[in-house]
Amino acid sequence: MRVSNLAKIQQEFARERISDIPSHVTRVLNDAGMEHVFTKGERIAVAVGSRGIANIADIVRTVIGKLKERGVQPFIVPAMGSHGGATAEGQVAVLDSLGVTEARCGVPIVSSMEAVEVGKTENGATVFIDKNASEADGIVVINRVKPHTKLKADNESGLMKMVAAGLGKQKGCSQLHSFGLYPSMVQAARIMLAKAPIRLGIGILENAYDQTAKIVAVRNEDFETADAELLKLAKQLMPTFPIPAFDVLVVKEMGKNISGTGMDVNIIGRVSVPIMNDHDTPQISRIVAMNLTEASHGNALGIGLVDVIPRHLADQIDFSATYANVISAGVLDRGKLPVVVDNDHTAITVALKSLENVDPSHAKIIFIKNTLDLSSMMVSQSVCKAIRHLPGVRVLNEDVELQFNSEGNIPEAWWG
Repeated sequence: MRVSNLAKIQQEFARERISDIPSHVTRVLNDAGMEHVFTKGERIAVAVGSRGIANIADIVRTVIGKLKERGVQPFIVPAMGSHGGATAEGQVAVLDSLGVTEARCGVPIVSSMEAVEVGKTENGATVFIDKNASEADGIVVINRVKPHTKLKADNESGLMKMVAAGLGKQKGCSQLHSFGLYPSMVQAARIMLAKAPIRLGIGILENAYDQTAKIVAVRNEDFETADAELLKLAKQLMPTFPIPAFDVLVVKEMGKNISGTGMDVNIIGRVSVPIMNDHDTPQISRIVAMNLTEASHGNALGIGLVDVIPRHLADQIDFSATYANVISAGVLDRGKLPVVVDNDHTAITVALKSLENVDPSHAKIIFIKNTLDLSSMMVSQSVCKAIRHLPGVRVLNEDVELQFNSEGNIPEAWWG
């Protein structure tokens, strides 16, 4: 099946960004009264997660540098629940892939899956904390605030969740998902903030171009309210597709460094179960994913959100790492394999042929690199016709041929 030539379009979103990360982080730490938060000689655990965050290594390094200036002894602890295959070594490898290393940050990374109990939520979920972090004099939590891929509440994915689930290691993460993230996550975070030595949180927002838009330093007593306010801003900064419904989405790559679910479900509109429903937006009939990012280390949580994949993506999956994550998160459906076919060409063909009452030559198709990048995309002519006059949309090329190599896969260079 041949897809007619595509159009390359560009979308414009708000571009607010921080250009000098170290200076900005230094300023917000000073504004938070850092000299009153830490005492010389204290051991301070700096909690860093698995999410791909713009400038994360520079942010962590600057925070550590300021802690050293204060005369404390910082060290890094992975705060990523069950990610990294739920092993201490795997979590260090995830940090390494993000550029957070002992050599770059100048402090040890103390990684262990051992966790100790802190308390219980009202509905009975046991709250855990990383043992090494619990033994520190203080804890600094660094995380991006953004809409969660399943939970919908005042506090979703951000500082509160990292405190409750990320620092809880696999035990804590599994408990919260077993009892339901809402309201267990917020209750667990409140217990942690009351009983664990959490001193400071660094909340990060990104714009639609995967650039750092805002960084704030939050003291213990302000975690919950600041996290909720940052979430409101994060939703306003999210990129969107130019149309609310279309037939096929082709995604070059998915992965844990892009979203906890490989693709951001808030972008692709597959938040709820069942996957296709009348409530989530946008409405996308079929999704085809082509590759799993190397930084995912084989963890393909979110593959169950996809409808068709080529064989080479299936071969990239580490099922042990994937299943450890989906079981801990209680989202078994997001670990199920989609239809697996020989190559990219066949995957797109199958997706189009499976649609009812849709002429493939007139199908609404969108090609993107990943769900972090919606500023530039390839679209079918039917999509181009519908959006070309929208504000913020610019048509760059109306005649782009969809190319395949001798193995039936889209060449890397085609994606631009």
